[in-house]
Amino acid sequence: MLGWALTFLVVALIAGLLGFTNIAGASMAIAQILFFIFLVLFLASLVMHFMRGRSL
Repeated sequence: MLGWALTFLVVALIAGLLGFTNIAGASMAIAQILFFIFLVLFLASLVMHFMRGRSL
């Protein structure tokens, strides 16, 4: 999912350089949403890992 966020970020930057403001804005918004979803899932998995602890 982080790969998709980076892909949309690159598309937004290229579209912004070329002057396609609507495409750049939409791609940037999608990249931002995907990044925050990735961040929340990462933090949830990190918390679950520390709550589970070690089982030997």
